[in-house]
Amino acid sequence: MSKHSKGQDWPVELSEEQWRQRLTPAQYRVLREEGTEMPFSSPLNDEQRKGRYVCAGCGAELFRSDTKFDAGCGWPSFNAALPGALATSTDYKLLYPRTEYHCARCGGHHGHVFDDGPAPTGQRFCSNGVALRFVPDE
Repeated sequence: MSKHSKGQDWPVELSEEQWRQRLTPAQYRVLREEGTEMPFSSPLNDEQRKGRYVCAGCGAELFRSDTKFDAGCGWPSFNAALPGALATSTDYKLLYPRTEYHCARCGGHHGHVFDDGPAPTGQRFCSNGVALRFVPDE
C-alpha cells in the first residue's frame, strides 16, 4: 500500500456497513451512492475562513480555501484541487457526458467539474458540501 505525503494510508477501503457507520445518511447518499444534495443547502457555501476542505469520508485534503469562489450555482465551488487528490470518470446520468470527480483516497463521489470557472484554471469543481469537511487554519 502506498503512503500519502502526509503519512496517510492509501486507499481507504471499507465495507458498505462500515461506510454506513462512519457517515451520516446524507453523506452516505452522496459519497457512496453518487447522490446530489439540494442547492444552497450547505453551510460551506458561506464559509470565508482560511483553511482546507477535506473529504468527509476519509479526511483526505482535496481543496484549499484560496481556490474557493462563489459560482452562484448553490454548491461550494473551487477552481483547483490539490495535486493527486481527485480521480475522474465520465457520467451520463443527464444523457450528456459530464466529468464526475471522486476522492482519490476513498473513491467517494464529490461532484462534477466544468470548464466555466475563473482564471487561472478556467475550471469549476462543483462540490456537494455534505461530502466535505472544512478544517480552518490555526
